[in-house]
Amino acid sequence: MNSDTTFASLGLAAPLLQAITDAGYTHPTPIQAQAIPHVMTGGDLLAAAQTGTGKTAGFTLPILHRLLSQPAPKQQPGSPRVVILTPTRELAAQVEESVRLYGAHTRIRSLVLFGGVNINPQIRALQKPVDLVVATPGRVLDHCSQKTIDLSRTETLVLDEADRMLDMGFIRDIRRVLALMPKQRQNLLFSATFSSEIRTLAHQILKDPIEVSVAPRNTTAERITQNVVLTEQSHKRELISHIIRESGWHQVLVFCRTKHGANRLAEKLCKDGLNAAALHGNKSQSARTRALDGFKSGKVVVLVATDIAARGIDIDQLPYVINFELPQVPEDYVHRIGRTGRAGSD
Repeated sequence: MNSDTTFASLGLAAPLLQAITDAGYTHPTPIQAQAIPHVMTGGDLLAAAQTGTGKTAGFTLPILHRLLSQPAPKQQPGSPRVVILTPTRELAAQVEESVRLYGAHTRIRSLVLFGGVNINPQIRALQKPVDLVVATPGRVLDHCSQKTIDLSRTETLVLDEADRMLDMGFIRDIRRVLALMPKQRQNLLFSATFSSEIRTLAHQILKDPIEVSVAPRNTTAERITQNVVLTEQSHKRELISHIIRESGWHQVLVFCRTKHGANRLAEKLCKDGLNAAALHGNKSQSARTRALDGFKSGKVVVLVATDIAARGIDIDQLPYVINFELPQVPEDYVHRIGRTGRAGSD
């Protein structure tokens, strides 16, 4: 990428450039510089992009540009032109927040749909015209079965963190969603890792895609310093509590393998005087949002999370990530530690 590349030089619509300026950005990241022009032309894309590389703006900006430059005829209620599928509620909420941020000076209407919350407010929102929907696969299918959403006019489909969706067993749901969409559409697939399953899925969905890659395959970000602490299993909780307290750390994200383990560790840290919260799939949506907001604002010092809940935790300048237990697969380690060292920071 040429270092002189600016968002303005990519030819994005004026209202989008205004929002980008408001957000304090001037130069696109490598994934944005490669993806934006291609997505703007309507082509399919297969992108290898780790979390923290700016991929969300890499697809939301050109999609918003296309919506602005090609206004639809009269929009039907509950019939989105763009559908973005994500593996978790948190990531869905975060992507839709980006859509709102970059679409602030436009009249583009977006909506986020995920499970774990009352479906009725979503049904009411879908009774109005909507341009873009960000959703988890299961909740989209809930709406399809209730006939509250119509995917027959979808122009662009995005699968974000496709590797995670396959890991979480969403492949059947994704295929059911695809079957309800027009054959002629733009498809964008983003994945941190390119397993053979991802390649197969890409081959089935994408038409003559260009492939962009901004990080070596399955590697960890170079700006992150990694340390190993060796200890007995029975001492781990005591030790992690001691290290965080003695070091005076704030904003520490800790990964556990199980929900039960996350709860136990959070309780131990609270007992030792640290403001800690657990984040996992058994928590209600309001509890998850509260924990995340508290962590982002600095009120919660330690957030103890499982992998499923940690997708979509996007915090600028997050200083510390601790693997209390190692994940089952190397890619998850890459994702976990990639929560820090984001956007070029050490």
